[in-house]
Amino acid sequence: MKKNSKAMFVLLSTLILSLLLAACGSNESVNSGDSGKKKTKLDFVWFSDGVEGEVMKEIIADYEAENSHVDIELIEVAYSDLPTKLKTMISGGKPPALARISTSEIGAFSSQAVDLAEKLGGVDGFTSQFLDSIKPYYVVDNKVVASPMDVTANGIMYNKTLFDQAGVEVPQSSDDIWTWDEFNEALKTVLNKSDAQYGLVWDFTPHRWSTLLYQLGGSMMNSDGTAATINNEAGVKAVDYFKKMHDEGVIPTSVWLGGENPNNLFRTGKTAAHLSGNWMISNYKDITDFEWGVTYMPIGTNRSSVPGGKFVMAFQKSGVEEEAANFISYLSSKEVNSKFNEKSLFMSPRKDSADLNYEFGKEMFALFADELNNTVPAAAEDWSKQDIVPKFSTDLKEGLSDVIADGKTSQQMLDEIAELINEAIEDTK
Repeated sequence: MKKNSKAMFVLLSTLILSLLLAACGSNESVNSGDSGKKKTKLDFVWFSDGVEGEVMKEIIADYEAENSHVDIELIEVAYSDLPTKLKTMISGGKPPALARISTSEIGAFSSQAVDLAEKLGGVDGFTSQFLDSIKPYYVVDNKVVASPMDVTANGIMYNKTLFDQAGVEVPQSSDDIWTWDEFNEALKTVLNKSDAQYGLVWDFTPHRWSTLLYQLGGSMMNSDGTAATINNEAGVKAVDYFKKMHDEGVIPTSVWLGGENPNNLFRTGKTAAHLSGNWMISNYKDITDFEWGVTYMPIGTNRSSVPGGKFVMAFQKSGVEEEAANFISYLSSKEVNSKFNEKSLFMSPRKDSADLNYEFGKEMFALFADELNNTVPAAAEDWSKQDIVPKFSTDLKEGLSDVIADGKTSQQMLDEIAELINEAIEDTK
């Protein structure tokens, strides 16, 4: 009898301990200690590119001070591990309350996301606060599946020292922007009349190349995503011009054919310009060997950049959907979002926070914001279709390299990509 009682005691003790441990798991109410009050715990999966993780910790501390019943735990992961981490948590029945995601993950997890529109004022009311150009990224099937945290834009950094040596002045206002031919000739002048060894380095990604596509009036797909358009006249023109700049030695082949890092080439002080994104402002702020700045991108048929950014998503079945939505509402406010982006040296997606008091690069960020304000809708419409784009983007990158190397004509390559796009569209049906 004593043995049975002892066994029963051990069994009950184990069961009680298991229940206590489960109660202290993610996203559940836990005892806050001496106060005897329960706290709502929110797991927030997070990755950092720079200092923004430390900024977010400050914001979380402020929120917890105002909301003593909430405990937010930042679970930091490498960006490359983010999709696997989220899939593992969701498939294991323990989705996080929140996660920071990029445009690439929205499509993959939108079906597991909380519809923020229901909790934060409706689709129109919520989205009206943010830049129109990024709306296709986070509004899916008329549901707000994520909230914008920061926004990115493609643009051009240039070496002021080299341009001054060559006596070339960059455009001073949006009323005086170069055409692509004028920009190309300006780069040739800098190459010939300064210490420059390279004209324009261009990030080795189809995303950055597509900037030229949109500026020349092209797109990868039609507006409703039902058919490829990349192989039309505008697309061919964009590839041909890209190849022409390589053939003329303005863009070095070492990046798109040799895998050389364009950031390193610009840092040498021997490169006239770099087509990349606004995140390079923070990356290049430690350069002291030469002067550099940001200038307007050239105009083709129209002006355009390509918008991107990071978002925060709340997940269904976390058990704390309401509390997660409340925190997202706090993060999305003008005051908090402005603080996050100003301290992180990011651009705010809010329409009323375009002019932030950055500690570095205020005028540069303003110019990138101007590029976004002049971006065509096709840019976000294309890149928001993350159920389609990953199925052809690598082939597009490799195809562009093939054209530069004279392996294919522009039309041949784009026809092949168009076929892949149309196949991917059919797969989604």
